[in-house]
Amino acid sequence: MATWSNLSFQNSSSPLMEELMFFHDHIMMIVMMIMFYVGYLMMLNLNNKLINRLMLDHDELELIWTVVPGVILLFLIFPSLRILYLLDEINKPTITLKVMGHQWYWSYEYSDFSNIKFDSYMIPQNEMELNNFRLLDVDNRVIIPVNTQIRILVSAADVLHAWTVPALGVKVDATPGRLNQTNFFIYQSGLFFGQCSEICGANHSFMPIVIESITPQYFIKWIKNFN
Repeated sequence: MATWSNLSFQNSSSPLMEELMFFHDHIMMIVMMIMFYVGYLMMLNLNNKLINRLMLDHDELELIWTVVPGVILLFLIFPSLRILYLLDEINKPTITLKVMGHQWYWSYEYSDFSNIKFDSYMIPQNEMELNNFRLLDVDNRVIIPVNTQIRILVSAADVLHAWTVPALGVKVDATPGRLNQTNFFIYQSGLFFGQCSEICGANHSFMPIVIESITPQYFIKWIKNFN
């Protein structure tokens, strides 16, 4: 059971990711209803001989199969627009984190504090400890306080990268010469793993992301003790 659980994504830990999951379930419910209804009609047509081959047009039927899909699309459009608005909204961030993508590692800078910047490399397999995750753990984790609005400014120094953490619903392109931003809010402590999701070269799969969310009290201590 533990092996199968490791093959899946982490549970959502941010309001934005929960909204995305609810929207996915909403879409899948509508798709399943359409599939069952269409399958039911196909079975009816295959199992009866009540077919009028001389019927060339049917205005009421054409109106129904035009209006009904349009109404179904409305049930998909409005929730989708709401989520797009939420993903782009920056709500007075408490902490701003600058992220720079390199071949093949990440650089981080806490711009609200002085001299807090570091590089984050994947831990090689020959240097791993028993509690490390292969191809996912890094030497320097991103420390973030829980229940805090975080803004991320993302760019790249060489080629295209993508800063992605599925559990938080965050995926931002890191483009050289361009500054992209997004935000997230973590409501529980824990470790959240991500990777570069842009094909950025030979070692593309070896630049993971690890976010460690801790309480604000411990975060303040980490800031004071940062070397």
